[in-house]
Amino acid sequence: MKPNRRHSAFLTAVAVTAAALPTASAGASVPRPDAARPLTILLSNDDGYTAPGITAVFDKLTAAGHDVTIVAPAANQSGASAKRTVEDGHQVTATKVSDKVWAVDGTPADSVLFGLGHVLAGGKVDLVVSGTNFGQNVGGIVNNSGTVGAAVTAIDLGVPAIAVSTEFDFDDMQNTVANMPATADFITRLVARLQRTARGGRLLPEDAGLNVNYPTRPDLASPTGVAFTRQTREELFGVTYKPSGGDTFTMKVSYAETEGEAGSDLAALTKGKVSITPIDADWTADPATYAATHARLAGLR
Repeated sequence: MKPNRRHSAFLTAVAVTAAALPTASAGASVPRPDAARPLTILLSNDDGYTAPGITAVFDKLTAAGHDVTIVAPAANQSGASAKRTVEDGHQVTATKVSDKVWAVDGTPADSVLFGLGHVLAGGKVDLVVSGTNFGQNVGGIVNNSGTVGAAVTAIDLGVPAIAVSTEFDFDDMQNTVANMPATADFITRLVARLQRTARGGRLLPEDAGLNVNYPTRPDLASPTGVAFTRQTREELFGVTYKPSGGDTFTMKVSYAETEGEAGSDLAALTKGKVSITPIDADWTADPATYAATHARLAGLR
């Protein structure tokens, strides 16, 4: 089976981004060639517009000279995935908090739709950045992530997008927050590298985006490197339900003690590396799986 257009774009994204990876050092200066124009960036998330992660990224990208506007949920919308409200006549409540900040009463995807369709409508948006999220988005968690859902919404609408998350420290919640400025530094360098290699064109190939996970290490230690990854296939958590009387059940979530298979996003984080996984908004199976499934169903009427 020949790869379709989106699969070809995905492969191109792999080649382009692999060549464009920045270094992981949190202390490195942000490369901004004099010839590089400021980018117009829509910034969103799923933790809410006042979350420390989105504030850190806003500050760093703005300091790098970019024109950044926050359009994000008014309240925490973690786990909302790419849920969006598209209904004729639907009333959207969105508050302009300041010149560069909007709070939307809706999901991350709703926020991106409103940002591109109203706040920044009529102008070119070069990039949508979602995050940084409080906690990693790897493996199957990506399917539920509002952070990634916001990025996928942008990709659906033809805008390059980056979802970014800071690894959760289960032993010290504040360590996750403390690593968010370093995450924002890395994303700023990543954006600068993509801008430089784009040579005035799109920051990423058509239909392509990135899912970035930044490791949280003790004492604000820098990452051990940058890895180009794929989503892990390992089970990351399990859910059980305990009867609590009547029709009520109490959910208990257990997290797997696993390091992830080689080449996966989880394995990179386990080794203290930044994980970068190319994504797109197309759920079509890879060519080999597509061909195998097609062969089994050939002749079906």
